[in-house]
Amino acid sequence: QVQLVESGGGLVQAGGSLRLACAASAHTFDIYNMGWFRQAPGKEREFAASIAWTGGITEYADSVKGRFNISRENGKNTVYLQMDSLRPEDTAVYYCAADRSYSGRPAITLGEYDYWGQGTQVTVSS
Repeated sequence: QVQLVESGGGLVQAGGSLRLACAASAHTFDIYNMGWFRQAPGKEREFAASIAWTGGITEYADSVKGRFNISRENGKNTVYLQMDSLRPEDTAVYYCAADRSYSGRPAITLGEYDYWGQGTQVTVSS
């Protein structure tokens, strides 16, 4: 069982930045592909970004490409999501997820992930 704990959410003005962190309890964190998803009020949870266990391959949703950056520190069992140029439409609960498939390709769909955090709220004011 893997426990994921997100942090770093908050309230920020449009154009600002936030850095989310997700700490994992797994001893084998370095072989998990990791992802960030988000869910806005009244909407379905959607993919934002993911990173392969090697750290060398990343995927981004078109809506965040060029503004968000996902990275990981395997020695700290932590994955990050740097969010710049934030927009009001980025307002959502952000969830961290872990994929134990050991695939070299980071997953982009909800069903491919095995473990989820509780989420952290990000609110962007206009």
